[in-house]
Amino acid sequence: MTNETQDQQERTYPSELPLVPLREAVIFPKIVTPLGVGRERSVNAINAAMAAEKHYVILAAQKDAEVDDVQAEQIYSIGTVAEIVRLLRIPDGSAQVIVQGLDRVRITDWAPESRYFKARFEVLPTELGGPVEREALMRNVKTSFQQYVDNGGSILPEIAMTAKTIEDAAHFADLVATSPDLTLEQRQQLLETHSVVERLRFLSVFLAKQNEILELKAKIQSEVQSTIDKTQREYILREQMKTIQKELGEDEGSAELKELREKIEAAGMPEQVKDKALKEVARLEKIPQASPETGVIRTYVDWLISVPWNVAASDDWDITAAGQILDEDHYGLGKVKDRILEYMAVRKLTKDVRAPILCFVGPPGVGKTSLGKSIARAMGRKFIRMSLGGIRDEAEIRGHRRTYVGALPGRILQNMKVAGQINPVFMLDEIDKVGADFRGDPSSALLEVLDPEQNFAFSDHYLEVPYDLSKVIFITTANIEDTTIPPRRDRMEVIRLPGYTEDEKMHIATGYLLPRQLKQHGLAGEAAPVEEPAAEGATETAPDAVSPQDSRHAEVPGPTVTPTESPRLTITEDALRKIIREYTREAGVRNLEREIGAINRKIARKVASGEMAQATVDGADIATYLGPERFEYGLAEKEDMVGAATGVSVSEHGGDVLTVEATTMDQGSKTEEFVLTGQIQKVMEESARAALSYVRAHQAELGVPKGFFKDHAMHIHVPAGAIPKDGPSAGVTMATAIVSALTGRPVRRDVAMTGEITLRGKVLPIGGVKEKLLAVHRAGITTFLLPEKNKKDLVDIPKEVLDTVEVKTVATIDDVLTIALQKHARVTPPATGYRDVGRPAPPPS
Repeated sequence: MTNETQDQQERTYPSELPLVPLREAVIFPKIVTPLGVGRERSVNAINAAMAAEKHYVILAAQKDAEVDDVQAEQIYSIGTVAEIVRLLRIPDGSAQVIVQGLDRVRITDWAPESRYFKARFEVLPTELGGPVEREALMRNVKTSFQQYVDNGGSILPEIAMTAKTIEDAAHFADLVATSPDLTLEQRQQLLETHSVVERLRFLSVFLAKQNEILELKAKIQSEVQSTIDKTQREYILREQMKTIQKELGEDEGSAELKELREKIEAAGMPEQVKDKALKEVARLEKIPQASPETGVIRTYVDWLISVPWNVAASDDWDITAAGQILDEDHYGLGKVKDRILEYMAVRKLTKDVRAPILCFVGPPGVGKTSLGKSIARAMGRKFIRMSLGGIRDEAEIRGHRRTYVGALPGRILQNMKVAGQINPVFMLDEIDKVGADFRGDPSSALLEVLDPEQNFAFSDHYLEVPYDLSKVIFITTANIEDTTIPPRRDRMEVIRLPGYTEDEKMHIATGYLLPRQLKQHGLAGEAAPVEEPAAEGATETAPDAVSPQDSRHAEVPGPTVTPTESPRLTITEDALRKIIREYTREAGVRNLEREIGAINRKIARKVASGEMAQATVDGADIATYLGPERFEYGLAEKEDMVGAATGVSVSEHGGDVLTVEATTMDQGSKTEEFVLTGQIQKVMEESARAALSYVRAHQAELGVPKGFFKDHAMHIHVPAGAIPKDGPSAGVTMATAIVSALTGRPVRRDVAMTGEITLRGKVLPIGGVKEKLLAVHRAGITTFLLPEKNKKDLVDIPKEVLDTVEVKTVATIDDVLTIALQKHARVTPPATGYRDVGRPAPPPS
């Protein structure tokens, strides 16, 4: 029988005792512990205990230490009866107490008491276990505990001394359990464990783990100390070496400075820059090596030396071979290729021509970034890509002045250093997404970079010497041209890449996307790369490209993979065309490749599981692999509608068709005479008002009843209300929808239109003609109404589009209405009341 068991038999307690909940603390029997008591209910419980004959109190941990107003259910049911040995009251109402744990107890019920917790309880017996196993575990834990103390465990010295003399296993286990390395949950678990053997077994595992951690910590500290000692030893040896060299007349610093001067002479710097570099070396020679300024000057001189000054790639091009490389890498894009080949030809004839500064503008996925890499490959130059998306600090472009700690040149010169030549192809990606804030405007800093009249003497804040960028071929990319500030746009030669036609996408899919996906998914058989003409937007990585991040922006890279064995997956042309028409609606080909990849993954899973060896996917199978169609291919409307006309819009994602709806309704006393909805911005709202004003001014000619607008209002809505819309090009579309709603004449569903309208009924030219015609072509619309002054823009439209879409030019709104509206009304024109938008026209009588 242990001492703890004897004490339990000798002590008697009242049936109810006050209880104090503890934060992050567990009290064990026979352990004396100081406690701070501050909460009102806890202080009341202490006062109640002190008022009794025996100063007994129950101490139990609360489950969440962050809770201040703790409830009974938030307190552990197992605690310790303790005796208050000493009480010290603090003037602020709190108290400091010293308690000694007596017995483990289980709270069985809560006695009614509002001022403090009062609990009914039962004393928990102690299970000793087998004496042999208990003794073995006791010795093991004592040894581990002593090792824990020797390793630097966080144990008070008096506790460590007491542990050596204790023979009572229960008391020893509770004493070790006070280690601060145990978590609250672990200590509570030990308190709730009745068996002494189980407590010792738990502590044995805990101490073994702690000893392992402490030994590893000591090993790490030893290695760190060894490193420090080695560094000190090397420092002493270096100082001794300097003394020996000084005695021999050999100065290490002089040799280093001599080497710097030789590098400056060999760098090919302009005289002005070389003089500045030599002056900095002279300053470095006079400054003590221990001075912080030494590192600053040395870094500056190293930058002057490492930036290329006269190393250039050869301009002795084979124009024919360069044209062949461009044709291999990209399908189509005649304007871009011609512009590059023209520059190469002129540069070959004269060295005075300035490098072009091009801006590729187009929606995502059309191959702007990859085209720059192809140009670098054709010219045999290094390719540098610098993303401008999200840049808001001017110092990113020009660098920081040397007065700042850790200053460096801007990213322009950093990339020139990486290129190692003065005439690389330098791509500034996403130039339309440059921002500005309190740190400066990077757009303004780019003006000097992109201006041929200034960039021959580009000034970086760090180098503070002119640097010649005139031989660099700068290529910028943007999704939309309008967000680029006019001064910067004026300095660039804009080349638009509006998107692909359906046939071009088929060419890309069959020639590049499908073979590449087959290879990536292990379905191509034994494949060997074969050079074939690439799709528009496809490219190979230039062998001397230096940016490791370029590949993720190359939309369709790499040569066609031609399998030497039949592929395990065949996707028919009908299937690819169905994916293009019904599962993607984009200007580029990124989503097309994703859908092809999804089919490959599903087939690869079946092949790997042995369900099939080969598969052929045709148009009828697409829904099985990709689910229901996401887009409807064909006309925007299934029937000729009254009050619903089809227009075309252009955004940074390319062109798209949209429907403009118009309806009439009773005006009433509080209703506006004109309502416009669908997140319409200012310019488009003004265009709608101009269209309505024209209709009201010509209501007699259009067949609108006289006085109709006195009692009726017009509501125009452009669907997809979550997307902001702006621009004047929907003017004729809104005018057509209004006239249709007022006259009951249905709008032809096979007609789409664009153009700005004036109050005189003139149709003015608009922008984005190619993007709009491609959107009309993708939507399957057969007739497109275009302002007469935009006829000149048809020269850039692919023949495939012009063969399937009949383009009719219009000069006035009357021309538009004549073509777009049915000749006779199939719905009675409104005289009063409200008529539904888009009501299908009934068959003629």
